[in-house]
Amino acid sequence: MTHLSIVSPVYKAENIVDELVKRIIESASKITSDFEIILVEDGSPDNSWQKVEDSCRKDKRVKGIQLSRNFGQHYAITAGLNYAKGDWVVVMDCDLQDSPEEINNLYEKAQEGWDIVYARRIERKDNFFKRFSSRVFHFVFDYMSGLKTDAKIAIFGIFQAKVISEYNKMKEVARSFDSLVNYLGFKICVIDVKHDERFEGLTSYSLQKLLILSSDVILSNTNKPLKMTVKFGLFISAMSFILALYNIFARLIGIITLEGFTTTIFSIWFVGGLILFVLGIMGLYIGKIFDQVKERQLFIVSNEINIEK
Repeated sequence: MTHLSIVSPVYKAENIVDELVKRIIESASKITSDFEIILVEDGSPDNSWQKVEDSCRKDKRVKGIQLSRNFGQHYAITAGLNYAKGDWVVVMDCDLQDSPEEINNLYEKAQEGWDIVYARRIERKDNFFKRFSSRVFHFVFDYMSGLKTDAKIAIFGIFQAKVISEYNKMKEVARSFDSLVNYLGFKICVIDVKHDERFEGLTSYSLQKLLILSSDVILSNTNKPLKMTVKFGLFISAMSFILALYNIFARLIGIITLEGFTTTIFSIWFVGGLILFVLGIMGLYIGKIFDQVKERQLFIVSNEINIEK
């Protein structure tokens, strides 16, 4: 058993890996000499894996895992956590916006008896689009789930081994590391940390990826969209009944003398659109069930370096 594991998914980071490893080693060495760094290369199109290989050759405490293709950040994290052997496990991004120097503060806070300590970014250094999309996601997720989340908290944190052990037992295909960890119910604490500028390049999260992640998290954590369609359907039924009563009354007193073609067509299109909307929501949930029952691998490893069998 290792005392401390640091897991980081690597994607488009060929010019970041060396600095990332250097700073993690400097920080972790202040805590213990018994640590490991697990870098999970997530099908990156650049030379990130070559850089991971170089770091592994220089220091056996650095362990490299290469996935067979790009599975996504949260799947890469899952892969790394399946290899982590630490009593304490740190999860962090590779772009150095999560400062490795904060690992010491997370570890010290955890020693007070917390199972999980998250890093809360005092001032986010992301661009406007990422900050705005994050706020929108958290607003929608909080409304749908009934929970209260913080847009300043991401995946950066330290976790006791028992937390990671329980997380690894969860086989949901729609994965979101932080939402699954929060489901486990262990004692959670938050500390404020400095958030740095991205070391190089731009975020790999496009609008499409953000929308997919958002829908995955919402659909896998709450059935409120289904309940909302029921309420909306009841509301439309009530409005239709009231409208029908009005039409009957208006016909009897002579307000309406000729049936309206426009009203009829509008009603048909509106009800048809509502039916398609409800079916679409149901289809999304059925699609998630379909993905889950296939029981395919969450990730596939093509190469390993410095991994003890």
